[in-house]
Amino acid sequence: MSTKAMAGLAMVLWVAVLVSGLSVAHAKYQARQHFSELQSLHRERDALEIEWGRLTIEQGTWATHGRVERLARERGLRIPAAEDIVIVER
Repeated sequence: MSTKAMAGLAMVLWVAVLVSGLSVAHAKYQARQHFSELQSLHRERDALEIEWGRLTIEQGTWATHGRVERLARERGLRIPAAEDIVIVER
């Protein structure tokens, strides 16, 4: 193999090593970006789960029998009399 061919091969290998190194650096950068985004999404998920739990408790509080009965009395609602009930059959 001639000196010129060896120099050409060395240049090709040097470029391959350089491209490989840049690819590794870029891959690491992307991995860090994705990990950062993942952490952000985890925080958002946790916040939404906390809010969901709070809203579920609030819904349960609003729908208690005692509260519903109290509101019905305050608004003048009553149980219908037997003659006011109509049964519809198919």
